[in-house]
Amino acid sequence: MNGNRQSPFANLTPVVKNLLIINILCFLIFMLFDHGNEGGRISELMGVHYFNAPDFRPWQLITYMFMHGGVQHILFNMLALFMFGPILEYAIGPKRFLNLYLISGIGAILFQWTIQAIEMVHFTGGITISDPNNLASYEMFQQNAQAVYDIYHVNVVGASGAIFGMVVGFAMLYPDLELMILFLPVPIKAKYLIPAYIALEVYSSIRPSPQDNVAHLAHLGGALFGFILIKAWRYR
Repeated sequence: MNGNRQSPFANLTPVVKNLLIINILCFLIFMLFDHGNEGGRISELMGVHYFNAPDFRPWQLITYMFMHGGVQHILFNMLALFMFGPILEYAIGPKRFLNLYLISGIGAILFQWTIQAIEMVHFTGGITISDPNNLASYEMFQQNAQAVYDIYHVNVVGASGAIFGMVVGFAMLYPDLELMILFLPVPIKAKYLIPAYIALEVYSSIRPSPQDNVAHLAHLGGALFGFILIKAWRYR
């Protein structure tokens, strides 16, 4: 064995390293304790709900970013953080990188709430309902009852909004950097790959599959806020 071989984690930047540790620790806690008679309680407390939902708490705007619903979910997000995060943190500095990550994550939910509020106006005539704890409050909307109920009772978890803000920032700073992705034998420049992935998210948000439980709107919101921040900071 080569004693001089460098660990793949040796070049991790401080913010990226700490974000990886926090996300993994939170996921382990979720997997160990979010089951049984109290099943789902941690995700209900930490995952973010619609702003007028009975289970919404202000801290969820931050804590939801450190909760993940499964191994594939956290693996994809942490792999993206591991690959793109250190380069971007070197480029813009630890403080702004952390701001980009957190603001993109918060912006993801604000964007999702905005679209959900528009849907609520379409379904109910207003952005909220008067008594979300009462099942009758949903039944009165007949064919839209399930859609309104889902807005109020389906929470969002995951760092994907923050990750989308990060990768958009990466593509804006390094547009000609060639990236390799699984199942494609040729490298693709970041300025083509990232917009193509965002376009796929747009399509998926408009035409979701029946079994799709991904918060595509939050992904788009994170990407939007990442774009705005890099533009506002005037990075080239």
